[in-house]
Amino acid sequence: MAKGMRDIKREIKSKQNTKQITKAMEMVAASKLRRAQEAAQASRPYAHKLKEVVASIAAGTKDVKHPMLETRTIKKTGYLVITSDRGLAGGYNSNILRKVTQTIREKHKSADEYVLFVIGRKGRDYFRRRNMPIVEEVTGLPDAPTFADIKSVAYTAVKNFAEGAYDELYLYYNQFVNAITQIPTETRLLPLEEVGGGASVASYEYEPSPEGVLEVLLPKYAETLIYSAVLDGKASEFGARMTAMGSATKNATKMINQLTLTYNRARQAAITQEISEIVAGANAQS
Repeated sequence: MAKGMRDIKREIKSKQNTKQITKAMEMVAASKLRRAQEAAQASRPYAHKLKEVVASIAAGTKDVKHPMLETRTIKKTGYLVITSDRGLAGGYNSNILRKVTQTIREKHKSADEYVLFVIGRKGRDYFRRRNMPIVEEVTGLPDAPTFADIKSVAYTAVKNFAEGAYDELYLYYNQFVNAITQIPTETRLLPLEEVGGGASVASYEYEPSPEGVLEVLLPKYAETLIYSAVLDGKASEFGARMTAMGSATKNATKMINQLTLTYNRARQAAITQEISEIVAGANAQS
């Protein structure tokens, strides 16, 4: 019985240590979530204004032609997937990776029909294990990523589409709603076929020409959407991690309480047995 009690006590200590870790991780994620949420919300007005300008130019330019606006016969598809570098974030990574994998299995018969751009170590490792074609990857993003951190993969993804390497580009990321809710989202990034649809024409003068400005702004707009999704993904990651660590802390507390109750019962049983043996010994001598 003594050995059993020592084991229970050791297990209680182990659970208490785990609880301290998960509680600390929850608090760290909560502090980072606020900054990430503010960054994600701050990026949206810029993306919206850029879309407004691009739409205005496209609506006011007759017979505008640009590779990023042209719908082509789909022979090959590109996927840009945003995940995290670390785990312990509940279903944050698994939900988005499951969604991408299901789409690829339904749409493509072979690996020659699609390519992948991956942001985050979890996504990269997932696709590598399955020998899926990764064109470019970005890992080790800071907690507050800047556009420079993802510029390379965003530029390559947009440039390859414009050059005809694939005929459509989809963006997969977790859209941040709140700390509890993150929605795995699929967005067709390219072609931007609805940019000028129904937009009002603003009174602007462009130099050297509207077409020239559109030539520069369209890739920037697509890259801005990617960066905005990365910021959304970071906020979602911290929200998911905070929620997951909060649940882990609660579960650890329940397990500690159950083990403490078991330990007290075992200790009480051991004391009762010792008293019984003492009484029995005293009776035998009398």
